[in-house]
Amino acid sequence: MADVVQGVRLGRGWSRSSPRPFRALVWALPPLAGLALFFLYPLALVVQQSFRPDSGGTSVQPYADVFASEAFRQALWTTVWLALASTAGCLVLGFLLALVIAFVPFPGAKAVARFVDVFLSFPSFLITLALLFIYGGVGMANGAWTGLTGAAQGPFQFLNTPWGVLLAEITYFTPFVMRPLLAAFSQLDTAQLEAASALGARAPRIVRQVILPEALPALAAGGSLVLVLCLNEFGIVLFTGAKGVTTLPMLVYSKAILESDYPGACVVAVVNVLISVGLYGLYRVVSRRAGA
Repeated sequence: MADVVQGVRLGRGWSRSSPRPFRALVWALPPLAGLALFFLYPLALVVQQSFRPDSGGTSVQPYADVFASEAFRQALWTTVWLALASTAGCLVLGFLLALVIAFVPFPGAKAVARFVDVFLSFPSFLITLALLFIYGGVGMANGAWTGLTGAAQGPFQFLNTPWGVLLAEITYFTPFVMRPLLAAFSQLDTAQLEAASALGARAPRIVRQVILPEALPALAAGGSLVLVLCLNEFGIVLFTGAKGVTTLPMLVYSKAILESDYPGACVVAVVNVLISVGLYGLYRVVSRRAGA
């Protein structure tokens, strides 16, 4: 009888006596295979192509050519300073707006907070289109100026410059900072605010000494995420900056589509991925410490 029971157990593939690590490995194989096929394999092809110059063979010459080019250095600098400036702008604006929504009572505050969640799902090109309607060459602002002054063109001609990209990125990514801040403010003990107010502390001091220390982890997490997103932003730069602004993603597009320089495009892509992975690692560390 014991032999029969043992045989039945062996016949069942998922008996309790089956090793748990083996069972976990079997369940993990399909998603791991899908990840390898649809992500790791294309990424490996990009890395491989970056070492394949047009002359044939395997060489680091594509890296040497790209790193020596002025276009790459300029694109790298533009990418870095735009990402840092956009992140700083999002942190300041997001903190101020979150303060107003969380602590200044006004009709519709909850609706505004919910709209922040909805805004996160909007595509970035909608913001660029809105800015074009307002500040474009024939937009509302320039149209009003020419109508009032009779000038040939309006004064707002910055959308095709880095400043236009900066404005669009701050406008689009600020809610990504506001969301963790609003969550942090909702957990803030209001007794601290009431005690500080009862002791005669004014609003700026309460913000500086009570609210800001509690908001620092959320600010760090939101800022790290925005930095990663701004570094890899393509749609805003393409629609707003056009040919006047070249970042690393735009340089990949230019080399691959316009110049047919696929090894050079892969080199820039590898550099962009390495920077992004490093910043994402920073984001995960900050988020873990912030409890996000």
